[in-house]
Amino acid sequence: MGQRRARADREVRDKLHEIVEEFADTPKELRLPLLLDFANSLPPLPDRLVEDRDSMEPVEECQAPLFLAVEVQPVEVRLFFDAPMEAPTSRGFAAVLHEGLDGASPEEVLATPNDFYLSMGLEELVTPLRMRGMAGMLARVKRRVAAGIEA
Repeated sequence: MGQRRARADREVRDKLHEIVEEFADTPKELRLPLLLDFANSLPPLPDRLVEDRDSMEPVEECQAPLFLAVEVQPVEVRLFFDAPMEAPTSRGFAAVLHEGLDGASPEEVLATPNDFYLSMGLEELVTPLRMRGMAGMLARVKRRVAAGIEA
């Protein structure tokens, strides 16, 4: 099982790295449309969270109303985000985190650099407040994962 887990961790790390590289390699003028593509790929909430939205944590650093739920298990972390369609930047950031880290081990999530998103080349295109939203999402995910490990 240890080898399988290590392989899964590498795959998740590779997924997030591939996303960062995709943005970095994309011409500047096409990065926002790429972020919008990610925004459109954010999966809907499972029914159990739709029915219990109050259990989701608001991400106050985001300019738009964005909520997250983190489920921590010994071998994987599941991430769920709820953001309105009218907030494509926040949805895009949430989708990057979801695609890059959903299914990762708790250790892998905690090892994610706090500023990984700066390598995506978006700070030239979105306001510092919006970049703060991405930092806030990641910080909250990591805080929830750390608390889940201790529980």
